[in-house]
Amino acid sequence: MPLALMILRRLFWIIPVALGVVTITFFAARVFTGDPTELYTPPEATDELRAQIRERLGLADPLWVQYGKYLSDLLRGDFGMSFTTGLNVGADLSDRLPATLELGLVGMVFGVLAGVPLGVIAAVNRERWPDFLVRGVTLGGMALPQFWIGLVLIWIFFVTLGWLPGPVGRLPIGVNPPPLLTGFLLIDTALAGDGEKFRLALRQLALPALTLGLTTLAPVARVTRASMVEALQSDYIRTAIAMGHGRRVVWFRYCLRNALLPVVTLIGGVAGHVFGGAVLLESIFGWPGLGQYALQAIERSDFAALQGFVIYASLLYVLAFLAVDVLYMLIDPRMRTP
Repeated sequence: MPLALMILRRLFWIIPVALGVVTITFFAARVFTGDPTELYTPPEATDELRAQIRERLGLADPLWVQYGKYLSDLLRGDFGMSFTTGLNVGADLSDRLPATLELGLVGMVFGVLAGVPLGVIAAVNRERWPDFLVRGVTLGGMALPQFWIGLVLIWIFFVTLGWLPGPVGRLPIGVNPPPLLTGFLLIDTALAGDGEKFRLALRQLALPALTLGLTTLAPVARVTRASMVEALQSDYIRTAIAMGHGRRVVWFRYCLRNALLPVVTLIGGVAGHVFGGAVLLESIFGWPGLGQYALQAIERSDFAALQGFVIYASLLYVLAFLAVDVLYMLIDPRMRTP
């Protein structure tokens, strides 16, 4: 089956997934986040004033009517108005998305580029000290909470050593951003030819990206090691070695290619989590991305903002796994068969 047709088939399934996410999110937000009118009225407010506020916020109608209006607005690209910012949720999310993507991409690239070689080193040195060292690092990276790792890195590199700047966002306090063409500060500062702001943005990105990279590195290295060990024990690898092929050729030309298939699957899940679920990480580092926006929405019972975030995060998950499917088909042509 042609690759383009396979991609179109998978894109079609985004529609029912998105509808299910929208439905669950809409009703869950109203059940679990409380009454937002309590945040905008003083304790001595009358019932009439509360009713007026509910009417203005669109919360006076029955739930099924609110749901119908929300679906209709979504089809027009309207995510609703945020109670907190007073702006359209779609605009808020679009403004914050580049910050999350920049952090996620840099952290993931570091995690994958470090995790795959570590997994290979552990596999080819099985049951020796490099293997034990890598397994210890991956166990710690998977067991320790991401926010705790972030706090430890802040304490080491900012508080104690002073090598990296504090967790105050994408640029130091008092530094104005360059003209935002893409929303990615590293790209925009480079396009503006502002080397100093590029350096400042890179330094601010270092700690959160390192935190994200370490938590990505652990599962990537662990899965790479397991897949490589399995491949090294297979008959065709033993035959290749017996026929005189060099060990490095066997490791990287034959073993690693087969070992990458489960790693690609893992990267899809990690990418979805990184781009859609780094709520605490962004809050710790003052990073103005989707995660920080979601936490503010939860704290303030901001229905529209919370629903918009979940929809964005879900679509990022789906697109991440779509990219995984495409990579699978490119790595293993057998996956193109229906």
